[in-house]
Amino acid sequence: MSDIKKVVLAYSGGLDTSVVLKWLIETYGCEVITFSADIGQEEELDFIKPKALKTGASKVYVDDLTEEFVRDYVFPAFRANAIYEGQYLLGTSLARPLIAKRQMEIAKIEGADSVSHGATGKGNDQVRFELTYFAFNPNIKIIAPWREWDLNSRTSLIAFAEKHGIEVPVTRAKPYSTDRNILHISYEGGVLEDPWTAATDDMYTMSVPPEKAPDKAEIIEIGFLEGNPVSIDGEELSPAKFLKRLNTIAGRNGIGRIDLVENRFVGMKSRGVYETPGGTVLRLAHLAMESITLDREVCHIRDSLIPKYAQLIYNGFWFSPEMKMLQNMIDAAQKPVSGVVRLKLYKGNCYVLGRKAEKSLYSESFATFEGDSVYRQKDAEGFIRLNALRLRIRSLMEK
Repeated sequence: MSDIKKVVLAYSGGLDTSVVLKWLIETYGCEVITFSADIGQEEELDFIKPKALKTGASKVYVDDLTEEFVRDYVFPAFRANAIYEGQYLLGTSLARPLIAKRQMEIAKIEGADSVSHGATGKGNDQVRFELTYFAFNPNIKIIAPWREWDLNSRTSLIAFAEKHGIEVPVTRAKPYSTDRNILHISYEGGVLEDPWTAATDDMYTMSVPPEKAPDKAEIIEIGFLEGNPVSIDGEELSPAKFLKRLNTIAGRNGIGRIDLVENRFVGMKSRGVYETPGGTVLRLAHLAMESITLDREVCHIRDSLIPKYAQLIYNGFWFSPEMKMLQNMIDAAQKPVSGVVRLKLYKGNCYVLGRKAEKSLYSESFATFEGDSVYRQKDAEGFIRLNALRLRIRSLMEK
């Protein structure tokens, strides 16, 4: 790709992308513009611009996308109760399409012919970035250094950085790969590559150990409007402020840590440790809100689609037509999901204490074990016999 003239690089300032920036300039002799997204990673980003410029970038973009991320990516996924392989709340997977979309917008503004990223050739992020690139510009040139260079390990990247005087927040003693945003933080690599080795206590950042959480339970109420959380304890908050507040509450109660081995899209298994404090509480609260507001058959059909919906996000198909179809259906079903859920948070656990809604489908007069005048129990006999008809016929034939 000798015709590479101008590249927009998705740049975090971490080990991989710091090396990528210098490598692009040395390899292609091209102009490199960096783009960094603030998506609530709770880090001071003032270092980004001077570091990128010092490493050779011609121009630096640093955009705050936090509200957009929560409103247009996190909340839609939580309206669907999305969860990958029963555990992963998709923190990294949801952020990548937004970052890639903005990267493509900048490439258009700057007249760049190429885009680049620091995702490895083994992981999922390369797919998520590049599927989004092609969705916005099918002719864009993509440079994926991990699939080209001979720097085949984090150790060799650290050596490259040291040789070129590039400061990186990773050491040979603690070579974790981390990814953080307002929804979660993930940890991979280092000692975590052995699935039998436990994560060290000093690794976690968003939550306290459950055993060190307060001895007194914390009670909170989350308000919903059409499937979206809108308030905590009656105080209305913007999407990002809501999630940040809930992260603080859940984190101090030791909620949201998971250690899992997941199946990557490219085919291998990967071990990762995640902290998703606010998201863990939010998903439970949303399920509780749906339990009294969502029609049974609508709920069951939606539930049958959750694995596919989560897989589309995990595999990078956020901007696909099938994803748009599923999201439209889910959002239509969420119209009645409004009300309040009360929860108890205690030492790593979250319990639903109550739920209420103006348009609740729960009827005490029908569900009561006491006497009632609205339900004829005798009707159940015919209902059971009709549902048993095919079983009775089968049994008769076998005999």
